[in-house]
Amino acid sequence: MRLELFKTLWGDTRAWPQIIEEMRAATFDGIEARIPDNAQDATDKGRLLRQEGVPYIAIALTGGGVIPRQGAPLADHLADLRAALDRAAIMQPRFVNVLGGNDRWGATQQADFINQADEIGRQVGLRCVFETHRSRILSSPWIALDVLNQCPDAQFTLDISHWIVTCERLLDDPLDDFSAFIDRVHHLQARVGYDQGPQVPHPGAPEYAAALAFHQHVWAQVWAAHARRGYAVTTLTPECGPDGYLHTLPFTNAPVADLWALNRWIADTERRHFDAFQQRQNSLASGDI
Repeated sequence: MRLELFKTLWGDTRAWPQIIEEMRAATFDGIEARIPDNAQDATDKGRLLRQEGVPYIAIALTGGGVIPRQGAPLADHLADLRAALDRAAIMQPRFVNVLGGNDRWGATQQADFINQADEIGRQVGLRCVFETHRSRILSSPWIALDVLNQCPDAQFTLDISHWIVTCERLLDDPLDDFSAFIDRVHHLQARVGYDQGPQVPHPGAPEYAAALAFHQHVWAQVWAAHARRGYAVTTLTPECGPDGYLHTLPFTNAPVADLWALNRWIADTERRHFDAFQQRQNSLASGDI
């Protein structure tokens, strides 16, 4: 199994040729970005991706921005998704990461959205995966486990930093068994959260060593599940971002770290982590451990 790393374009408004150059210099494999708002932009960017041979993970938001319109009914969310997938199809993404629905929905309504969205994706010819994200469906691990049983065909993107904030703790109690969900994860977004926020100031800081170790344990569980399921490629997007996630100094609003440096740190660290994981898996298979 091979690890492929995708560069997030969250908060990056530069031209894509420049972004692709930077991505390659850091030895990332592709980019993860929102689906363009219009068909012409999708056509132009899709052409660039094909010319450059750059894999693309698409992001679809439904019902508004990252925070959905609170009054938007399920039908509006599904209509937004269909329109976004039509544009995404032009770009031939690896798959589509969906930030959909609303956290105010109960498990049954969340499952209804996922099942209908999954079918829309099949109709368009694109795989939809559904992200664990605050303000959206799957914002709580406990609801997510209830939703899981009602969506037998769905696959998911795991960003467990959101669940840590929702639950206000690292989810490392023996009762925190998410193995059923992990077995359905298709993609990882890698950001280190902590009990009071979705993004630590720096994931390498010693004061956040326990948080980093917890996240890495979960990511390795996903890799193990992928290996069991026969994945040839497992994908991970380092996703430190702006928008209140990045800590700033009081009064000056100066960032305490450089976002690209943070995401490169996660990429470099997880390359080494994955190599160690693979070596351990090989040793277990050969009986050396």
